[in-house]
Amino acid sequence: MSKSSQSFFNWFRRSRGFGQSARVRGNVWLAGFLGLMSCLWLTAIATPVWSQSPTVEPINQHLMADLREATLVAQNTGMGPMDLSQRYVAILTAEGVVPNMPMTDARAVAGAVLVGDRLIVRGDFSSLSSALRDYTSDPVTPPNPNITSAVHIHRGEPGKNGPFQYALTVMLNSSGLGGRLMGEYTLSTEQLQALQAGNLYMDFHTKKNRAGELRGMFRALT
Repeated sequence: MSKSSQSFFNWFRRSRGFGQSARVRGNVWLAGFLGLMSCLWLTAIATPVWSQSPTVEPINQHLMADLREATLVAQNTGMGPMDLSQRYVAILTAEGVVPNMPMTDARAVAGAVLVGDRLIVRGDFSSLSSALRDYTSDPVTPPNPNITSAVHIHRGEPGKNGPFQYALTVMLNSSGLGGRLMGEYTLSTEQLQALQAGNLYMDFHTKKNRAGELRGMFRALT
């Protein structure tokens, strides 16, 4: 992972106060973070040069980059009027995993753009505890042919596990424990309602933490 990527995730972990009842404080922190992200996105639309301040720069380098990439894909494929689009972010942490929080240094973020019923997702991750779970040799019961990777979108409320919806495409880096992810989906009416209600989440499954190593809800930038 690049130095800028590592600096972001180090900043992220410090800002969350990992190990200090993060489950209890997570909603308060996330609300403030989403407010900041909304301001940053509006600034980014009007200003092509990103801020380089110590606090803002790491956010720009990752979530803003993911959002910009997803937006460009939507624009280039002519999905519809971008002024009617909605943007979402997901911050994936071990604290979000249900029912038990795994021990891991892994971290991940994702940005998404919704235009009509089409959802474009882009993200990155680092420092998984082990290789991603292989659903070919270690499938769910009963097997689900739609689970083509170990990074998924599920429908479910915060603090509860829900049914699998989609698998994301994963591009590993040289370590095999980090990389990029992407996905493009046409959402059903039920999935759209879940996304707008804050009830769609992403998660990672690894060989060490088969049931889940990271999880984060999609939250709208308003």
